[in-house]
Amino acid sequence: MRGVVFDGRRAEVVDDLQVRDPGPGEVLVAVSAAGLCHSDLSVLDGTIPFPVPVVLGHEGAGVVEGVGAGVTHVAPGDRVALSTLAGCGACAECDRGRPTMCRQSIGRPGRPFTRAGEPLFQFASNSAFAERTLVKAVQAVRLPEDVPMPSAALIGCAVLTGVGAVLNRARVEAGDRVVVIGAGGVGLNVVQGARLAGATRIVAVDANPDKAEAARRFGATDFFTSADDVAGVLPTGADHVFECVGRVELIRRAVDLLDRHGQAVLLGVPPAIAEASFRVSSLYLDKSVLGCRYGSSRPQRDIARYAELYRAGRLMLDELVTRTYPVEDFGKAVQDARAGRVARAVLTF
Repeated sequence: MRGVVFDGRRAEVVDDLQVRDPGPGEVLVAVSAAGLCHSDLSVLDGTIPFPVPVVLGHEGAGVVEGVGAGVTHVAPGDRVALSTLAGCGACAECDRGRPTMCRQSIGRPGRPFTRAGEPLFQFASNSAFAERTLVKAVQAVRLPEDVPMPSAALIGCAVLTGVGAVLNRARVEAGDRVVVIGAGGVGLNVVQGARLAGATRIVAVDANPDKAEAARRFGATDFFTSADDVAGVLPTGADHVFECVGRVELIRRAVDLLDRHGQAVLLGVPPAIAEASFRVSSLYLDKSVLGCRYGSSRPQRDIARYAELYRAGRLMLDELVTRTYPVEDFGKAVQDARAGRVARAVLTF
């Protein structure tokens, strides 16, 4: 079968991958579509260190082909969106409804794939850039029949991360003022999450002026190419600032843009050893800096919720898909994503 394999030096589309059959508590999925996320690019450039060789991808949707013993919530033929959280379901964090903090779902890459007899790692417990992938049952969430696969694929990362950061982590309230630094796939979902929450001022900031139209379509009331311009519309600062780029200097800007009792939420992924700095005194007026993993999501609940919001016309998914590419055009999709020509590139099988 086809898939995208990264060997530590380059990524290539291969056609000789194999994946094992599902064991107890596992689901085999024929992938229909998979979004190209910034995290995939970060593996390619070394920002996110990951063992190799690895099958890339982590934002996908497809059709269940087989299930292992004990799996009852999905069956062959079901359409599903995939999450990256391979939680154990039994630890204290899972029991509290915080699967993003389950230690079983962090940093434990499996190797369900082989190529020429050599085992390959699975990226983010998912590897959606393959015709078929194997996930834990908890990662497969059943979808309504009328959600298109390219749009459904994006729920599993960009939407969970962006909208989830607003609703689950920051808990934005009606009337709040929000700044979003970075208007890519995650940033646009923060924007529409803020719209869903009832924020009255939603300021998007991105160095690329071509992103202004999309930002406003998703709910931004203002768009600037520099954070320096935000003070013109929010002279006392924002209640929430979301950093969605992953640059340490922008983390400092996020803190500086806060009003009293404001919170900066960090979603971008800088290099693993990067350090950020800011004036400690700038936090004394009840300001805070919040980390956020995967939108503090509960995928079985949240993916189903976002699918219903989409069906009700309240959550935008189709508009996130700038362009689809056959998996063979992976290199072109990477070029377009790095050049900022797409909000989300989606690979199809």
